[in-house]
Amino acid sequence: MYRVTTEPLSADVLADAVTVPEAGGVVVFLGVVRNINAGRSVVALEYEAHVPMAEAKLKEIGEAVYRRWPGVKQVAMAHRIGRLRVGEASVVLAVSAAHRHDAFEACHFAIDRLKETVPIWKKEIFEDGAVWVGLQGESPPAPAAG
Repeated sequence: MYRVTTEPLSADVLADAVTVPEAGGVVVFLGVVRNINAGRSVVALEYEAHVPMAEAKLKEIGEAVYRRWPGVKQVAMAHRIGRLRVGEASVVLAVSAAHRHDAFEACHFAIDRLKETVPIWKKEIFEDGAVWVGLQGESPPAPAAG
């Protein structure tokens, strides 16, 4: 399962999607909107994507995980787009493997690759303005007070 959606995300749905009898470990990563970034109060995040390209990149990451960790049994990734409030999930990854070590490492690899390569753009909406951040990178510092 590799999805980009406007619908709310469920960690349970992705965990269920990767849970298979031959897997002894399931790792789920849930990325949520936090209320502060770079010292500024966050009101919301807004995500945009080229959906077909983003879903193709998610699939590529999943295939890379299977090649790198032969013990991985299932991979699922979902990213939400649209305007999200503080506390809402923006991304969910789930990886199952025969053993927990592979599941943890593969999940860590997958979220890092997702952040680096998947064409999803983020607008951070603060109490005092907004800024677009490319490929989910770091927010620029707050404007100087003056």
